[in-house]
Amino acid sequence: MLGRDVLVAVFGLWLVRFSAGGSARPPAPPIASYFGTKGRYEEVNPYLIDDILSVNKSWSEPPSADCRPAHLTAVVRHGTRFPTAKNIRRIGRLHDAVLRHARSAHAWLDEIRAGWDMWYTEDMDGRLVEKGRDDHRHLAARLATAFPALISRENLLGGRVAFVTSSKHRCVESVEAFQQGLHGFLGVKEISYRQTVNDKLMRFFDHCKNFIEGVEKNKTALREVELFKSSAEMRNVQKRIADRLQVPHDYITPDLAEAAFFLCSYEFSIKSLNSPWCNLVDEADAQVLEYKNDLKQYWKRAYGHDVSRKSSCPLFHDLFRRLDQVVYDIRFGVVTDAVTIKVGHAETLLPLLSLLGFFRNDKHLTAMNFREQRQRAFRTSQIAPYAANLVFVLYECDDGVRLRFLLNERPLAFPDLSDPAPLYQTVRDHYMRLLNGCDFQKECELPRGRGTTRSEL
Repeated sequence: MLGRDVLVAVFGLWLVRFSAGGSARPPAPPIASYFGTKGRYEEVNPYLIDDILSVNKSWSEPPSADCRPAHLTAVVRHGTRFPTAKNIRRIGRLHDAVLRHARSAHAWLDEIRAGWDMWYTEDMDGRLVEKGRDDHRHLAARLATAFPALISRENLLGGRVAFVTSSKHRCVESVEAFQQGLHGFLGVKEISYRQTVNDKLMRFFDHCKNFIEGVEKNKTALREVELFKSSAEMRNVQKRIADRLQVPHDYITPDLAEAAFFLCSYEFSIKSLNSPWCNLVDEADAQVLEYKNDLKQYWKRAYGHDVSRKSSCPLFHDLFRRLDQVVYDIRFGVVTDAVTIKVGHAETLLPLLSLLGFFRNDKHLTAMNFREQRQRAFRTSQIAPYAANLVFVLYECDDGVRLRFLLNERPLAFPDLSDPAPLYQTVRDHYMRLLNGCDFQKECELPRGRGTTRSEL
């Protein structure tokens, strides 16, 4: 493998921008670690701020000296993107309200008035930004460094590295950037992007009628989110923002408070700016707004409703079918499927993680238990930032085939299994009920005479 020097040569410009930057790097907003699914990947792994290609080799070492890596499957979220059209409209309303009504004499407010133009336009609508492409180029290089026997030039050129993506442009462009990163790192000159578009795997939620009718279109499914929007905690956030602007309290609605929070996150994730807008929200506010968004993800994509997790059954079964096939091939000494990279959305990763039992709290997240849940396991800022990734690595060992799981490049034990790299059969046994069940058609068909889904409550 040609390694790091090749990557520096091929992608020198973007490495200069995002590798160790010294004193020129602007400080991060104090609230950067609370941005949830709109956060930078670097906030999850802060060591990357100084060296975007840094790899902790101990995290990818085989379970023991007699183990050899045999296969890697990664499920990856797309990279950093522009706001959706809905959030761009909210940002526009916030900007207009500040220009029209704010009376505060803060210097940062003068900076907004005089030096910040509303540059977001609705046609951006969730499109990938250049930072998002870099997210995937860099991730490709780090994974190739961590697993050189699998993500190798030989396997790439030999067709033993497969790519699957959602049809959304931000995912297609992310998987192409990932391939570009591999080409540069591995010294492959020909640039041809090959991937399979499969929305039944990567956007399974769009094909689950019970989820669409029972959660997505059901006005009561996210009642905890709506209740929290009118909670004392949220009202206090609105009042504090209004006071900073010196506008009447009723000018700042829950949507505008959230727009201020999101605007700070977008300016930082897209442009690496500590924007003057970030002064509207302090750490206490950010904790409340982070919780509001975690509530939404919890009830829509995770443990709030059974069908939200079960909608990911196709991806779950595809993952284990692929791993089963590799284990079968190992017996005969011929493994043809070395690596599979699947690119989707936060809405792809969160249901799968929940189906597997990760980050489950003892109690449901609700509108009433914000303070009780300050140390909650389900915190999307740490789980699903841009370019979040789930990596499953099979090892052929003398005592059998073992499986290691990594979340955002860090090893993480499977729920209720203490071994960091258990025997694959142990993992299969642990998920046997799902492997024998989790029927997508059964879970996702609409209950007769009903348009709502069953809740776990």
